[in-house]
Amino acid sequence: MSAKIIDGRKVADETMSIIKEDVENWVKAGNRRPFLKVVQVGTDPASSTYIGAKTRACKKVGIDTDTKHLPDTVSAKELKATIRSFNKDDSIDGLLVQLPLPSHLSSHDVIESIDHRKDVDGFHPMNVGRLTVDQPTFRSCTPAGIFELFKYYSIPVKSKHAVVVGASNIVGSPMAIMLSRENASGKATTTICHKFTRDLTSHTISADILVVAAGQPELIKPEMVKEGAVVIDVGINRIADETSEKGYKLVGDCDFEGLKKKVSWITPVPGGVGPMTVAMLMKNTLLAAKKSIYPDE
Repeated sequence: MSAKIIDGRKVADETMSIIKEDVENWVKAGNRRPFLKVVQVGTDPASSTYIGAKTRACKKVGIDTDTKHLPDTVSAKELKATIRSFNKDDSIDGLLVQLPLPSHLSSHDVIESIDHRKDVDGFHPMNVGRLTVDQPTFRSCTPAGIFELFKYYSIPVKSKHAVVVGASNIVGSPMAIMLSRENASGKATTTICHKFTRDLTSHTISADILVVAAGQPELIKPEMVKEGAVVIDVGINRIADETSEKGYKLVGDCDFEGLKKKVSWITPVPGGVGPMTVAMLMKNTLLAAKKSIYPDE
């Protein structure tokens, strides 16, 4: 068996084209352009790279954006005061704080200070709670992007056994919730694994759909996956590579070369899930501008 490659770049490009058209129609109807405000604390290079990708995506679809840069010494009180000022600014539709934050700041505390109606990352407890009970909400961008890939490639989820490796609040936990929920086009039988899971292979080997977001390079080997499974690799890790000009290469949490000979579908790294995450952020920002999630607030 040779796996079919799930091309996230292709799907993201098509999704962004649809969003761009929707934005232009929204503006033509007499509305102002959607506006995304990003807050960056410190100068972490990876965070700057991610923000750059989001900024380019905004420009591509016609969404206005701006980044507020704060020093990594900013206090929790100062940061939350900044966020509250953006909460009150009616010209701002979407608001996100780029993670991770410096160690002296609590990401849970900071995220909770964001107005849930502007939480286009889908991390606020209000939005996560609504997700768990199948109510309309801003869905976390990476899981939402994965479901768009399932839809585009007609990969069925209902009644399948889905296994999620990684239990983060950003990817693993919301992914498991969405996989088991009818309104998210899920309704799979779902198992969630994490660093305390014993005998990981005993769980992954039974998966029809395997979503891996563990942050561990090439954790999943061919012998851990059954023939014909669908593998979604969310991980993106830098490992040393002397043959590369940069001195490193990007790999996922799965052994791509080994798995593609055994599974039915697989996402590459890079070029799989990542582009879809950014596309879903654009979609959420437009929804925030339209007040499609919380129309009466």
